[in-house]
Amino acid sequence: MNARPAADSPVNVSGATSDGAAPGAQTDGRATTRSHPAPGAGHATARPAATATEAGRTAGTTETAEGQGLPRPPAFGFPGATWREIAYLLANLPVGIFGFVYVASWVFAGVALSITVVGLPMLALGLLGSRQIGKFERWRARALLDVHVDEPSPLRHRTHGGFFPWLWTSLKDTVGWRHTLYLLVRLPWDVLTFTVTLVGLFVAWPVLPWVARGLAHVDRAMVRALLSPSDELERRIAELESDRGVVVDTAAADLRRIERDLHDGAQARLVALAMDLGLAKEKLAEDPEAAAKMVDEAHGEVKIALQELRDLARGIHPAILTDRGLGPALSSLAARCTVPATISVDLDERPAPAIEGIAYFTVSELLQNISKHSRARAATVELWRTEHRLLVQVWDNGVGGADTSGGGLAGLAERLGSVDGLLVIASPAGGPTTITAELPWRDRTP
Repeated sequence: MNARPAADSPVNVSGATSDGAAPGAQTDGRATTRSHPAPGAGHATARPAATATEAGRTAGTTETAEGQGLPRPPAFGFPGATWREIAYLLANLPVGIFGFVYVASWVFAGVALSITVVGLPMLALGLLGSRQIGKFERWRARALLDVHVDEPSPLRHRTHGGFFPWLWTSLKDTVGWRHTLYLLVRLPWDVLTFTVTLVGLFVAWPVLPWVARGLAHVDRAMVRALLSPSDELERRIAELESDRGVVVDTAAADLRRIERDLHDGAQARLVALAMDLGLAKEKLAEDPEAAAKMVDEAHGEVKIALQELRDLARGIHPAILTDRGLGPALSSLAARCTVPATISVDLDERPAPAIEGIAYFTVSELLQNISKHSRARAATVELWRTEHRLLVQVWDNGVGGADTSGGGLAGLAERLGSVDGLLVIASPAGGPTTITAELPWRDRTP
């Protein structure tokens, strides 16, 4: 009979015991039973048992003869988000003291000296500094509290008029004054959060995550309330400024495209035509038959040049859209599409020419994408009006996978956004694809 090993000796996992009985093996702190080897099979090899022991050590236990594992080493149990909140709350006090001292110095000095020539400029420069501290606070909240607040619009000074218009614009900066208020009212709160968090680290460790989360929520609310853009009007101004840039870039790109098409297409063809007619004129007296043949070739070139000019004019603004409206114009687009397309237009009246043109070119771009990339067998185009919006929906049963990550759809989304429009794409892999374009409705002026 085998003697039981000592408690501090490792388990023999190298094979069977001397009497032929297979010893027990343990993995992850749980005893497992091995079957006895077949007669004549000999001793078990050491590799499977060693692997079991290594697995047990990987799981964080140490094998003993009695099959009992030691616990894992202790570790800090707070998740990363909680540690970031604690770091934010502890950093509140030094940041708050600096901000309060900065604001108090220029506010009180500027107000006291406002009757002199240096008081008002001091206030203006102090507001600019408050903007920069507010920018740092938004960065700190974004990095530690995961609060993403839009940057306020930059202060736009007048480019003419001299010093006094600049001073007046700076003193009217509502964003700067709200940042100043934020730095003034923060100090008592910063002292409270620093004290509570520091005490919690030593005497209230189990409840510290909940305390830190509650204090951090108050900080999040203060950042959103006082460090965000001033109001909806400012956000709207920022959007319109961005849209204006898109419109300018789009117009410049269209002008370059038209110039390139004229230079490389119709213009080059007309130059060649003029040269051919000049040669035909010289040959008219010597070889009338050759001259007549050259005139016939020039006549064909004229037809091709006219067709190119018509295509170019259609790309600028099609005549059928101007004369007959969206219904016939979209039907002509569907006729040129390589995929059978059905058009449905439900409009009681025509929109403004600008909106009508954007809707037309939106459908044109989408049908071109269907022809080139979708591998679809059918497509539909529906256009209707709600109370204040014009909706265009294009559907196809192709392979799907369309998105605005790049290419024509990204540019189309930017063009729609420039007129307060919207592009929504539903295109799972394998299809079908449904793209909805939304445009503001504007009545046509007589």
